[in-house]
Amino acid sequence: MDFKRNILITGGAGFIGSHVVRLFVRKYPEYHIINLDKLTYAGNLANLADIEQAPNYTFVKADICDFEVICELFRKYHIDGVIHLAAESHVDRSIKDPFTFARTNVMGTLSLLQAAKVAWEGAYDGKRFYHISTDEVYGALKLTHPEGVPAPFTTKASSNDDMAYGTEFFVETTKYNPHSPYSASKASSDHFVRAFHDTFGLPTIVTNCSNNYGPYQFPEKLIPLFINNIRHNKPLPVYGKGENVRDWLYVEDHARAIDLIFHEGRIAETYNIGGFNEWKNIDLIKVIIKTVDRLLGNPEGQSEKLITYVTDRLGHDMRYAIDSRKLQSELGWEPSLQFEEGIEKTVKWYLDNQEWLDQVTSGDYQRYYERMYGDK
Repeated sequence: MDFKRNILITGGAGFIGSHVVRLFVRKYPEYHIINLDKLTYAGNLANLADIEQAPNYTFVKADICDFEVICELFRKYHIDGVIHLAAESHVDRSIKDPFTFARTNVMGTLSLLQAAKVAWEGAYDGKRFYHISTDEVYGALKLTHPEGVPAPFTTKASSNDDMAYGTEFFVETTKYNPHSPYSASKASSDHFVRAFHDTFGLPTIVTNCSNNYGPYQFPEKLIPLFINNIRHNKPLPVYGKGENVRDWLYVEDHARAIDLIFHEGRIAETYNIGGFNEWKNIDLIKVIIKTVDRLLGNPEGQSEKLITYVTDRLGHDMRYAIDSRKLQSELGWEPSLQFEEGIEKTVKWYLDNQEWLDQVTSGDYQRYYERMYGDK
């Protein structure tokens, strides 16, 4: 079958990647979507069970660091577009094992860039290498009142009536200042992507996104972890005093932005993707508790007793906040869900998909892949 485009999506069995793969497979039947994933602990093909038989979808188990395999994929499938999401992304894991993060996030990205350069041989018309990064590369913002009065405080952002915790926001020209091995590895990969455009003319785009939430997120991350712990009446570990602030974006809105930028974004540009939706961790946790307790039929506030304050994470950035007005003004994108609606949908999904959640937390899904692919 001849396809209009052959797009390689890396990390497509992961949280954000699976939403992007599903969107592209369903929306573009004329595209061949090749999903490349190593199936580490965060990769789960159950995330894509609903489209795995689609005629325009192919899954390939491989490591992005294996340069020869990546080159063969470009030759075999005539890849003309790359959407690169594969990455190690958990800050706590990067503190314990920075080498894995450097290998995957830096050398893996370099492997893909070089393979694209070799395969396309300067014939870049119609080609595109789209690299998805994080807001954490920018470092941290101060937590201050708009009039300069120290936090804590509550106010509203003028854009869409959400909470805001300061007047500074990350913009596309904000200087990089990573503080963890994870963010340092992503910053390095971003630099390599831009360098391949500047040196070789490779048609690249970079986006930096705020925290995502929604279905299929691996339950080491805050929202699914706390939903699962409330289910099982287990402690809810809160770093420090829970005052760190993050900007949250529903994952399907991120996938829509990726689709739009891949097709209409300007080459060599950077776009920030955010929700204008800042929450202190402790306030977010209380919303999760209230929502889960209500949907489980528990008395309101019953699970607040599970909150357990723990020693703060090393190098824990105080505040991230994305200014995505460039994306809004140039391409017309904006978030589709209010946060309360997104949280309601997210909690309901995890409570309705407890088998998925239990298989992930038990590790059963990994043992299945080990048998399927003969891994040791």
